[in-house]
Amino acid sequence: MITTVIAAILFVFLVGVTLLGRRVSRYLPEDQLSADSRDAVKLAMGFIATMTAVLLGLLITSAKGNFDTEQSEVMQMAAKVAFLNRVLVVYGPEAADARLKLRDAVADGVRRMWPAKRSGPVQSAPNEQVGDAFYVAIHRLSPHDDSQRTLKTEAATLMVELGQLRSLLQAQAIPSVSKLLLIALVSWLVVIFFGFSLVAPPNATTTLALVASAFSVACAVLLILDLDHPFGGLIRIPSEPMINVLNHLAK
Repeated sequence: MITTVIAAILFVFLVGVTLLGRRVSRYLPEDQLSADSRDAVKLAMGFIATMTAVLLGLLITSAKGNFDTEQSEVMQMAAKVAFLNRVLVVYGPEAADARLKLRDAVADGVRRMWPAKRSGPVQSAPNEQVGDAFYVAIHRLSPHDDSQRTLKTEAATLMVELGQLRSLLQAQAIPSVSKLLLIALVSWLVVIFFGFSLVAPPNATTTLALVASAFSVACAVLLILDLDHPFGGLIRIPSEPMINVLNHLAK
């Protein structure tokens, strides 16, 4: 929600800068708006626009990379949970309590990371009490033969790997996009829109073009901010892999 508000504010601000440039251009002397002056301004604005495009691309790439990384980790968690459940099934009826605790841990994680209401708070920190209960259930298993000992070892290894992935997701909850780079991006956008509004012909067509450009860059900033919050933005990592595994655990 906050990302949408920020993008909307940026759009309104850039439109305001465009209208301000239009008004300022009316009071400039004619020699300041000569053909040579316009060409010089366009050249400078083109240079700044190129740098802005490069920075915008870097920010989108960074945010998308962070999003893809966390999505991959969620897929790994879902696969490991499914395999761990299979290991416990093969272990035998003695692992029923461990499977129950596993299901509780997965259900709690889904509720925390994908709240029922999209506007609800995302809790990246795992529930230590639920996790500890599953840990104890695994270590209480008493193997009777080599096969069960091997399965218990495999279950313990998978449990540790799941804990590491969950902790990694928590550590990655901080924003990965630099605020200074975003400030630089907005500053350059202000210069670009103000500069082009000064030299562009004062008609509805150029004004509409600048407003459309403002809307486009605001959407790009919204995309960056959303991808940087993969569990709480409009573009979220899908919960289906974990929910499908949870439904399988309930059987």
